[in-house]
Amino acid sequence: MTSPAGKIEPALAALAAALRGEGPAVELSAGPDGTPVVARVETPGFEDAAVVVRTSGSTGTPKATVLTVDALAASSMATALALKGEGQWLLALPVQYVAGLQVLVRSLFAGTRPWVLDLSGGFTPEAFTAAALELTDKIRFTSLVPTQLQRLLDSPSADTLAVLRRFNAVLVGGAPAAPELLASAREAGVRVVTTYGSAETCGGCVYDGVPLDGVEVRLADDGRILLGGATVAAGYVDAPELTAEAFAEDDGVRWYRTSDLGELASDGSLAVLGRADDVVITGGVKVSAAHVQAELEKLDGVLAAFVAGVPSAEWGQSLAAYVALADSSPESIAGFTAGAAWAPRLGNLAPKTVLAAGELLMLPNGKPDRLGMTVRLTELHQGK
Repeated sequence: MTSPAGKIEPALAALAAALRGEGPAVELSAGPDGTPVVARVETPGFEDAAVVVRTSGSTGTPKATVLTVDALAASSMATALALKGEGQWLLALPVQYVAGLQVLVRSLFAGTRPWVLDLSGGFTPEAFTAAALELTDKIRFTSLVPTQLQRLLDSPSADTLAVLRRFNAVLVGGAPAAPELLASAREAGVRVVTTYGSAETCGGCVYDGVPLDGVEVRLADDGRILLGGATVAAGYVDAPELTAEAFAEDDGVRWYRTSDLGELASDGSLAVLGRADDVVITGGVKVSAAHVQAELEKLDGVLAAFVAGVPSAEWGQSLAAYVALADSSPESIAGFTAGAAWAPRLGNLAPKTVLAAGELLMLPNGKPDRLGMTVRLTELHQGK
């Protein structure tokens, strides 16, 4: 197995220099086997820019987000406090996204050597297990998306379970994790921590519903989640209008306006309810796409679902669903698409158009490709 130093030394050195304020900001991309590739990026108008990271682009064009030295330092310190220590990290996510990048940044601040998972053959339990066995520090962490965790827990080998249990924390974020998945992980002895955040907040800044130290959460009048504090990004490169829309200063606190709706409990913990653009108005009736998605995912044989509103000449918008089935044979797909077995259970919430497959469309960072699936559903629906 390739040594971690050989794979990530150039990226670590470039990141370390950027964190010291030497030269332009750094942007990372991933080679075919996950090895970080370094580029220098000019960030005019932004002081102390250390890193540029692109938003996932799941609903549109990715934005080049500027993260400063102070923001990254605040994020790393708050993470260490929440996880009760610094340790060695296993990099299992692409470095061009903030969750993967932060594995390297946290390692630099901790003074530990991360290990890189070989992704040349894709993410597999075998490759993850082999990489995790190379970790040497007593305190160990990794970051995963729900799809990766699900693969690790599907009929896991004894070795896979052993390495998962060895992590002091397995951060899970990037997309909502099903309660059943989290329950299965905890029953298996895996110390999972759900995270909520984005590139604009240096990654996850709310752990298991609780804001990290120095992070503030409040709700806008329309129910959108606002995240504030030292981890908030400086803005977007060459996009002053987008920066002004997304970021604001209030009483000395910098805030980022998310695209998510939330609820705050009396103890200050946050529950993420879904995206603000989740509501589909069909025939004058407001329907939560997330609710319909949850109902579809309760059906036998459904692994995951995505629901969106698509243009409709008759209804304004119609509900459409992209569904991943455990049995993706042509017969199973045809039977599910017909809807006779399940549509009556959903009644008026039953999607008018369904595209069934073996898995959802996914972005390289493990998030559902919402834009890609919406485009396909729109084409399939044909404006009916």
